[in-house]
Parts: sequence; structure tokens; C-alpha cells
Amino acid sequence: MAGLWLISYTTNSLNMKYFSFAAVLSLFIISAFAEIIEIGAPPDGTQVKPGQKIKVEVIQPNSIEGPIEVGLVISFLSCTTFNDSICPPPNQQLGSILYNGPYNPQYPNPNPYHLQPHQNFTVTIPSGASQGKGQLAVTSFELRGAGPSPTYNIRNITLNVI
Repeated sequence: MAGLWLISYTTNSLNMKYFSFAAVLSLFIISAFAEIIEIGAPPDGTQVKPGQKIKVEVIQPNSIEGPIEVGLVISFLSCTTFNDSICPPPNQQLGSILYNGPYNPQYPNPNPYHLQPHQNFTVTIPSGASQGKGQLAVTSFELRGAGPSPTYNIRNITLNVI
């Protein structure tokens, strides 16, 4: 009888450890993908001219735990100087910094369309931007969790310089 209890206890203990590990892992994965910034404007593929002012809308999707926003960088990189006009990933090269400062996303008030918290920035495409593809990147740095721990997110879109 005692042997059966020991086997049952060991099996249940192992199952609980695997279940706990799987639950914690899934929470990390969900939180990693659920709370990433988005570029609401301009749309991917927008045509721009050197020296043109554009509106960049940065959206902070709703989340259970609100991050502590530390800062935001908006950058532009002409892709024409690279092989096949393909820009390197923005985590390797940002290009010209168009904005570097605070990020304080807010819900619009009133909010009849139930928009998520966001902030709009007006930036200027560099006057020396080459014709062709360019990369607009938005990088946010924030603190998350009870610790808190630092995280950063990067999103980018392609702009067509004409």
C-alpha cells in the first residue's frame, strides 16, 4: 500500500512540475507577443518625398500590466545603398534619427471607435534621402513586470521615396 502511494505521489509530483513549467512558459510567450508596439500610420508602402513631414502613429496595444515607458526612437534608413535595395534589420542599423524622446500613449477622449492608446509624432524625411525604398523604424524601450525588467520593441515599415 505504501509503495502505491509513493508511485502515485511521484507521478503526480512530476505531472505538476511539467504543468507548472508549461503554464509559466505559455505566460511568457503570450506576454511577449501581446504587448508589442504597432505603427498605425503611415501605412506600409507610403510614397514620401525628401524633406516631407509625415505623421507617425505609434500604438501601444492594451495589456494587463501597463508598461513603464522609458523612451521612443523613430528612424529612417535609405535602402538604395544596400544590395538589391534590401535594408538591414532595424536592430542592426537604424539610420537617421527623426525622433528621440518620451513616449506617452493615451486613449483618445472621446473614444467612440474604441481606439487603443497611441501617440502621434510629426517627423521629417531626411532631405538627403535617396529615391527608392526606405525603412521607417520605431523602437520603444520600456520596463515591465513587478521586477521590473527592461524590454525593447522594434517595428518597421517600408516607405517609397519619390
